[in-house]
This record gives sequence, C-alpha cells and structure tokens, in this order.
Amino acid sequence: MDNQYQDTGQNQNPNQYQSYNVIKNQSVVSIGDWIITHILMMIPFVGFIMLFVWAFGGGTPESKVNWAKAALIMHLIAIVFVICFYGTIFAIVAGALALGR
Repeated sequence: MDNQYQDTGQNQNPNQYQSYNVIKNQSVVSIGDWIITHILMMIPFVGFIMLFVWAFGGGTPESKVNWAKAALIMHLIAIVFVICFYGTIFAIVAGALALGR
C-alpha cells in the first residue's frame, strides 16, 4: 500500500473543525418557578411576551426554553384555527345575506 494515502493524523489541523456549541443552561426548574411561570402566563399580553423572552432570551433553563417554543407553536396553531373559524362564519353570513336579497 502506498504511504501517500495513509493518514497518520500528523497532517491534521486540530482547529480545522471548530465546535460552535452554544452553552445551554441545564439547571432544573423548580416547582415554585413553574408556578410563577403559570401565574405570569395568566396575565394578558404579559404571558405572550414572556413566551418570547423565555424561548429566545438567554439564561433560561433548556426545559423552559423548549416549553416556551412549544407553547408559541400551539398559540400559532390556535390563531390559524380561529381565523379559519371566523372566516367560515363570515362566509356563511355573507352568503345568507346575499341570497336573502
């Protein structure tokens, strides 16, 4: 076998592949923190804004980040359903009014 094709590891640059791992907060969210989180979620507008802070802000424990992202996705799905529902109701009412004339 030719020596030119064998990799001995001597020619590799140790900085060739840099790690871009983000430091994640792996701390445990206590029961008290979850209670405060749910109380904040009950306040109109504040809860929605806090979801963005927890999902995309720094220093939040990873479990709360994942929960906040999932909650934002669920809010988005709910908004789409509400728009479809009210759009359907509007179309029914508009159609009934158009036929009634």
